[in-house]
Amino acid sequence: MRTTFLRTAAAALVLLPALALTAPAASAASPSPSASGTPAPANKAGTSFLTAVNLAPGQDAAVAVSTGDYLYWAFGAAEGQTAKVSLTVNLAPSADRHGPQTWSVEVFDGLRRRQACTEGTQNATAEQAAGSLTLSCTLREVRSWAEPWSGDPLPGSYYVRLSVADAPQPDLGLAASVQLHVAAKGDTDNAQPEGGQLKAPLVPPAGGGAATAKAAAPEEPEEHWYTGWFSGWNSRWFWTLAGGALAALAGVAGYTLTRHPRGRRPARYGAVPPQSGAPQPGPYAGSGQP
Repeated sequence: MRTTFLRTAAAALVLLPALALTAPAASAASPSPSASGTPAPANKAGTSFLTAVNLAPGQDAAVAVSTGDYLYWAFGAAEGQTAKVSLTVNLAPSADRHGPQTWSVEVFDGLRRRQACTEGTQNATAEQAAGSLTLSCTLREVRSWAEPWSGDPLPGSYYVRLSVADAPQPDLGLAASVQLHVAAKGDTDNAQPEGGQLKAPLVPPAGGGAATAKAAAPEEPEEHWYTGWFSGWNSRWFWTLAGGALAALAGVAGYTLTRHPRGRRPARYGAVPPQSGAPQPGPYAGSGQP
């Protein structure tokens, strides 16, 4: 038993230098981050605003798609930046297509308002013989503050939607590929309009990220001496009973005025008003009773 233990210990000592030599080789074979630090291109695309694939700053997208699908990506833009979206669509082989195809790119802000492009080709048509087409859209400079009605771009998330605007019906579903690149120039030192500043991005980045600032507390309504009369769960019953009592009083008053006008009681039926100079024989005129 003691001899077996000694043999095992000796074998372990012999193998220890070999393990030390192979450890660096294994670590060298493991993948290492690139020197530039640029993230790898995204290989997916969302099919709606809710499933849009979030792109990190400087990250591109290279996706295999089907002709006719709606594709969504999301990226963040800070104040003072001017974002430009560039896409290249590699179409299916011309032998498989049946006519020209028109593709369209649109950019929306965090409130899903479509943003205007200052330059670029938002709609491009490729003839049947063409192998690819390019699209681009340059947004306005992102502002730190804007009027609610203006629709100016604000800091936060932006959504890119790529779709097929027109294509022959047999071409829908053909395989294609898309390369997306988002570039932003400018910084927060750029001049901004006076009058206010957005404290937090318009919406958090798509796919999770920093939470937005807490909403401002609602203002308390102004109190008056009659405020309690029009609020509360029992206000409906109170006003219903009060309205019923007022309606009953109005009915009694109306009945009194129409039944007994001016407060006088009507004369008995058949009575004749008294005549001057003639005796009154009885309660009824012409009755002949003493």
